[in-house]
Amino acid sequence: MRRLLPVTDPTATTASPDAADREWTLDELAGAYAYPAPGPAGEGRPWLRANMVSSLDGAAHHDGRSQGISTPADMRIFGTLRGLADAVVVGAETVRLEGYRPARAREAFAARREAAGQGPAPVIAVVSASLDLDFSLPLFASPLVPTLLVTGAAAPSDRVRAARDAGVGVLFAGDGAAVDPARAVAVLAERGLRRLLTEGGPRLLGQFVAAGVLDELCLTLSPMLTAGDAQRIAGGPSVPVPERFSLVSLLEEEGFLFTRYGKIRH
Repeated sequence: MRRLLPVTDPTATTASPDAADREWTLDELAGAYAYPAPGPAGEGRPWLRANMVSSLDGAAHHDGRSQGISTPADMRIFGTLRGLADAVVVGAETVRLEGYRPARAREAFAARREAAGQGPAPVIAVVSASLDLDFSLPLFASPLVPTLLVTGAAAPSDRVRAARDAGVGVLFAGDGAAVDPARAVAVLAERGLRRLLTEGGPRLLGQFVAAGVLDELCLTLSPMLTAGDAQRIAGGPSVPVPERFSLVSLLEEEGFLFTRYGKIRH
């Protein structure tokens, strides 16, 4: 029998007492992974969480894609995190490698999203300096909710024009061609997109880590060894001082560990 077990801090979830004996429902997962509640006025600072998967030896993917080290339970959590988010923030390279498609509306989250004042599906916000993307793809041409591009003020003007001609919204978050991670979070929040989820890739996650704007990491530890030279979940220059996160919750199924870490605030 497939199981999804809470093995630490059961008070951090809304699951029923018998949840350890069966697969959790999507509603129970949604309660366990809920974003911090907004303030009395319905506002609050943006909250950026990352969702990544890693093998035992630190690989973020196998043969260029994360699916090879994932599992159906991992995909259920993936879907839950998307179902809770205002926007999914993703790097252009990941869009190309993973074949990103528009986020879809899911009936299981419809009432929850409506109560939170959210649209039927999260916005996909693609971070790119070059805007070297095919705007005829479904992600840009036929999304349920309009896809956004986040780029720098010095991005190629012809690519900015091509994106806008295709009906894609372009947000500027940086004075040069590159995107400033902290400003990316801020410009999304200015559009009311405060519950943010990044799914990578490793370079983008590394930039968020280096900028100190990552609030939470949801990391699936896959019980697999891949060897090879695959990237870690976060890449780029190292930070001067490692930032400490604390374990919020830990779930397990068939050897896969589903961890949730929160930033320690001083």
